[in-house]
Amino acid sequence: MKSTFALGTRLGAVLFFTLSLLAGSGGLNRVAAANTSGSWPYPNGDLANTRNAPGSTISLQNVSQLKPAWTFELKGREAKNVGESGSLAAAPIVQNGVVYIQDLSSDVFALDLATGKLKWTYLLHKPEKSGPGPNGVAVVDGVVYGASPSSVFALLANTGKKIWVNKTLLKKGQGTFGIQPQVANGRVYLASQYGPGLHGGVLLALNASTGTLLWKFNTVLHASKGVQSLGLGAGGAWETPLVSSDGTVTFGTGNPYQTIGSAISTPAKLLYNDSEVNLNAATGKLNWYYQGVTNDFKDYDMQASPISASVNGAPVVLGGGKMGYVYEMNATTGQLIWKTAVGKHNGHDNDSFNALEHKKLKLPITYLPGSVGGILTNMALAGNMVYVVTNDFAFTYTSLSQVLGKPGKEFSGEIEALNLTTGKVEWDTKLNGLPLGAATVSNDLVFTTLLQGELVALNRSTGAIVFKHKLANTTNSPIAIAGSTVLIPAAGPKYKGTDNHPELVAFTVPLK
Repeated sequence: MKSTFALGTRLGAVLFFTLSLLAGSGGLNRVAAANTSGSWPYPNGDLANTRNAPGSTISLQNVSQLKPAWTFELKGREAKNVGESGSLAAAPIVQNGVVYIQDLSSDVFALDLATGKLKWTYLLHKPEKSGPGPNGVAVVDGVVYGASPSSVFALLANTGKKIWVNKTLLKKGQGTFGIQPQVANGRVYLASQYGPGLHGGVLLALNASTGTLLWKFNTVLHASKGVQSLGLGAGGAWETPLVSSDGTVTFGTGNPYQTIGSAISTPAKLLYNDSEVNLNAATGKLNWYYQGVTNDFKDYDMQASPISASVNGAPVVLGGGKMGYVYEMNATTGQLIWKTAVGKHNGHDNDSFNALEHKKLKLPITYLPGSVGGILTNMALAGNMVYVVTNDFAFTYTSLSQVLGKPGKEFSGEIEALNLTTGKVEWDTKLNGLPLGAATVSNDLVFTTLLQGELVALNRSTGAIVFKHKLANTTNSPIAIAGSTVLIPAAGPKYKGTDNHPELVAFTVPLK
């Protein structure tokens, strides 16, 4: 049996394999200090998870002037790769002129936004065990909240001094932490991943003042023989949940780890895997769920952070994941309004459902999206448009005993704009690499980053690429935009064509 950590590093290994097919070079010049105005106060910019930069001054008019301002380099133990996934995978948080980041060893750093100068550290040296993150911190009311694989902690934002730590939240079989939490209304919302027990990973809420557990929700309703025989874990959530003004919290949940053979011989719906799960934020009671993939054996996940929006005055929730679909649901009932395929698909979308219906599947199966394809990183929303980055990367099953297929050698990426009301794709731009930096809106621009180390900006109306800048390192992390500053964690998997000096890079445009 593979260990949980070995499985967790599988995606990192795939990313490293991908980098071996790419060439990269570059370096940075240090220029003037960044401006201290602006903020990125939540993991996805706001509580609605829109990734629409609040108060940004960067636009089509000045993006050509975007230049490196400073870098903060990780050194020593903090610079060490975690499971071939790099050193940074989380979105930075920016409040009151301070940047807060967490590395994949659970260490927290506070930096000056203007200069990148280190203000304080909270060092744990506890490597992430559930893949390439994302982990990361939340900052609310002068307190920094974060997690190690086995604990959750709160720190004073101005000094890094510990307020509380809770090491008793996860029981045996409930997996480990690796999520960037959300904090609102006096509660910390987070989840575990890779829960090998009967009920998989768990969703949790804590008292923000004390760290005391308020409620816990199991993401696996009924244990599956196929999943349990592997013991690799199931469910949980990877990305920051959505806390809505209606008193609910919505999580996008992970997949069940099972072989294709198990999906065929012991098929099951496997609730609540690959689902949007909407809960009462105060009690954890289930309001509704929507399952995107049933009987999943392709490691698809419905993991993207849900987004809150409104269509013709009615509240909706947007979700998506590695199955390569965007879903719009009624926020009150969970009823599907529309779903749209994004990225490349090759006719195997219904394989898991066909196995559930006892229809024969013939090997080999080459499937798109692959297990790191579709929507791997978070979406963005601005106006009546949803922006989605996708990975087109095929995998192939050759044996019934495989948990994940074997990755192919050809890959590409896309960024697409979807109409919020109808789900129609308004434009689709091809990218020369895998876009792992999520989608981030800044006025009339949408940004992302490519794995090989490149910052890209597109015209939000047309999809035309208007800006590109080569980074010194690889990157598999979302960016943050605060005022006139773009913050890029350039600390992905090490590769011989890059500097191999993991760092956070600040780009800025000059003030008028």
